[in-house]
Amino acid sequence: MTSSAAQPSAALIEFHAVSKTYGSGQAAVQALAGIDMRIDAGEFVAIMGPSGSGKSTAMNILGCLDTPSQGQYLFGGVDVGRLDRDQRALLRRNFLGFVFQGYNLLARNTAVENVELPLVYRGVAPTPRRGQALAALNKVGLENWADHLPAELSGGQQQRVAIARAMVTGPAVLLADEPTGNLDMARSHEIMQLISALNSEQGITVVMVTHESDMAAYARRIVHFLDGRIQSDGRAAQTG
Repeated sequence: MTSSAAQPSAALIEFHAVSKTYGSGQAAVQALAGIDMRIDAGEFVAIMGPSGSGKSTAMNILGCLDTPSQGQYLFGGVDVGRLDRDQRALLRRNFLGFVFQGYNLLARNTAVENVELPLVYRGVAPTPRRGQALAALNKVGLENWADHLPAELSGGQQQRVAIARAMVTGPAVLLADEPTGNLDMARSHEIMQLISALNSEQGITVVMVTHESDMAAYARRIVHFLDGRIQSDGRAAQTG
């Protein structure tokens, strides 16, 4: 595997009969019930469904934050279930970028310092690290806000910083969990336009969990979950 985006026709993510059960005996809860799913490199997929449908569990498995109880998860042809904890951490660090509803920025660190964090974990030296972080902020239109703390930024700006942080390492996949959940409508569309551009212009594979149909319309494909199963999987009606 390499961290650059693969060709659009290549299968990047595959679920084969993936199930996830929490607890045991009478207390057991099946969050996923034998999911089959394929996401090709370069796709933009929205995952939708009501609370408890299994979409968040699927996202956690995709992000190597959880593992299936049964079935197989392949990433770039590699069986993730056969990796140990350290190897899964390396996969997350080198191939995945994460954007969350709550931004998850460090309050006492400036925007550029927050964007630098993934590079710190990679052991990148301070000078090139700062340059890469500033370049990432430039791509999201925040080069003039690099030295501002999160409290000095609007919600939309904070989410842009979070996107810059997710993209600074050049991941193969951006995993976005309700990325517009804390934003008003205008800022939500700004963030979705940015994520869409990362997909269409840079070829980044995007997998996004959302409950908002107008945000899901930015994706090229929508997968609906219900009761731990895939209810439907089809092309999205593109937003204008």
